[in-house]
This record gives sequence, C-alpha cells and structure tokens, in this order.
Amino acid sequence: MTRPLRLVFIGLSLSSSWGNGHATTYRALLRALARRGHDILFLEQDQPWYAENRDLPDPDFCRLALYSGLAGLSAYRAEVAEADAVIVGSYVADGVAVCAWVQSVAAGVTAFYDIDTPVTLAKLERGDFEYLSPDLIPGFDLYLSFTGGPTLAHLVHRYGAAAAHPLYCSVDADAYRPEPAAPLRYDLGYLGTYSPDRQPTLETLLLKPARALPDQRFVVAGSQFPREIRWPSNVTRIEHVPPGDHRGFYNACRFTLNVTRADMVRAGYSPSVRLFEAAACGTPIISDRWHGLESIFTPGAEICLAHDGGEVIEMLTRCPEPLRRGIGEAARRRVLAEHSSDRRAAGLEEVLRRRIDELARQRPVRAAATRGGQGRSRGPRPHLRVVKQADVNERG
Repeated sequence: MTRPLRLVFIGLSLSSSWGNGHATTYRALLRALARRGHDILFLEQDQPWYAENRDLPDPDFCRLALYSGLAGLSAYRAEVAEADAVIVGSYVADGVAVCAWVQSVAAGVTAFYDIDTPVTLAKLERGDFEYLSPDLIPGFDLYLSFTGGPTLAHLVHRYGAAAAHPLYCSVDADAYRPEPAAPLRYDLGYLGTYSPDRQPTLETLLLKPARALPDQRFVVAGSQFPREIRWPSNVTRIEHVPPGDHRGFYNACRFTLNVTRADMVRAGYSPSVRLFEAAACGTPIISDRWHGLESIFTPGAEICLAHDGGEVIEMLTRCPEPLRRGIGEAARRRVLAEHSSDRRAAGLEEVLRRRIDELARQRPVRAAATRGGQGRSRGPRPHLRVVKQADVNERG
C-alpha cells in the first residue's frame, strides 16, 4: 500500500466562491484527494471581500489556514518544507514573491497550478507579472495547466517548464446530479461572473434570443455585472449563487449557456468548470465554439454549439424533448467517465508520485530547508517533458 502524501496548496480562495471560479475547482479536487487518504493544508490569504462572503469557512476535507501577507505565510514554513508536494495556484496575491519563497523553502515537489493559463500567458507576453514571472517557471518541478493541447508544448519550449501536464477542472459527482422532480423554471440560464470579454457573447447568445422570445424565460446569475446593463424583462438576474445551490440552478434550466473568455477561446482546450457542473446535472449545454471542445464533449451528441443568436433560438424552439434529454444524459455519462473529481485526483496523484520518484533518482535529498531554512539546491533537471493531450482521459 502506498503511503498518503502530505500536500500543501496555496491558492486564491477555498473559503469563498464569491466572484471567482477557483474555490469550486479547489473544493472538488481537494475533497477527492482527501477521500484517497492524503493530508492536505490549504493556505489562503485573508482578503476582506472573501471574509464578507465565506460559504465554506471550515472545510471537513482539509485544513484551511488564513494568512496575512508574506509575513503571515512564513508561519507555515515547516509545513511547506516538509510536504511531499507544494502547489501554488494562479492569481495568488503577491504571487511572484510567494512562488520564489516556496521554491526556496520546499524540499519536496513544487508545482504551479494555473487555473487561468491563457490569461497568464497573455500577461507574461505583455510583461505583466502580477502573480507569476517567466524566471520562476523553470524553478517549478511541475506546471499544472487548466489548458491542454499546444499550450503545453509552449510552456516547455518558450518558458522552460520542466514538465507540463493538463489538470482540467472537474466536478464532484456526488454534489452535482439530476433532480428529475425539479420544475424547469427557465428555458436558458447562464451562471458566471461578469467579464468584459464574455459580455458580447452573452449579449449575442442569450440577451438577443431573450428579446426575440418574450414568452420564454431566461436567467443570468453572477456577480460584478455593471448596473448600466439593460436586461430584457424576461431575464431574471441573480447576484450570486453559492456552490451549494448550483445543482438546483442547473436543474431549473431547460438549457444552460457556456460562454468562454477570449484568451481561452484563442488557446483552445480550456473547459470551464461550469461545463462539467451542468453536464453532471444532465442539463443540456449550449456553448460558444473553441478548438479542443470536441475532445471534451461530442458536438451534437453531448453538447450543442452556437455561432449566433439565431442558432440558439432554433435550439430553444425546435429541439424535441427526447433529443434535449438525450444530449444531457450523454454529457453526464461522459463527465462521470472522464471528468469527475475522483478521476482528476487519481490523475494528479499519479503525476505527483511519478515526479517525486523521478526527482529522488536525479538529485540528492535536500535537507537544508527542513534543518535550517536555507532552501534547496535545484540540482540537475530531468528532461523537459510535455504530457500529451491523449493521456488526459486515461489518467483522469
């Protein structure tokens, strides 16, 4: 029997899902890792906007610790030094300093978990090093990316990542499931935080159909939408839906809409957690188009793709009920087989254990960090490697 791993995550937020998609991603993954017996510490910088909107202040699947700035983070030096793996997420406040500190202190495997890969790369290209700088990338033993496909090779060859692996978001199949008895309150629903680059697509694929179909019901749920947006009278606005209510939201929708950020459309292979949540509930998805989506769901059979509002209107008015239900059921089967949090956790564990073994063979044990806090010497690097996209489904 393999021993449990000691894991430390430093992420944007676990305690609050307000205004971010990171929390639900971490919750599903960490809960599944805990079911596999691993010991997990999640370190989150205490921010006032999350403090006012904490919907998971005391998780039962890991230890959650809030810290104040870099000085507060240093209180967890021993845990970071002794962990089998330390994983820093994207958009962490003072991220460049946090990443450098982790690389200097951790004796085990270090990884960067990029939940915003296309956004991160766009920022690096224009010299915006808000939470990651190019010089830090080669210092991580793993680059775990929300985006697969050609981006993985780009991370290795352009930025010197030691090993790039796709780690898509996932869904907790116990929390997201169909509720056949739930009434369908909306014909089309969208759940997501406001983003300027998504708003034109939302206008095209939801608001335009809403104006054309005054007898149908629409809903847009999410925070930070500007007050000046004029919503059609048949569009219900919900400011925030906590994760515990996401299942109810999807089950109340005849169809749900997926809208992808522009950077992620350009990169491709960047599925949103909302895709998996809706599919796990058996709710048929209407999505914008982007390269690599066909590797996640089969268009026409497991997901509906729309280029303009006219295609959305066609689906809402002409799709037979048996076909609608069949698409939702097929998507749920695909998610349970390939994109559940249990599959994703198993895949991450495999990658971490393999990397731990590789590094143990290729460099001596660094005891300095645990003895005196002098950090670890990086030593010779393993060969640069990209985990191919074809491996994703096999490993979860």
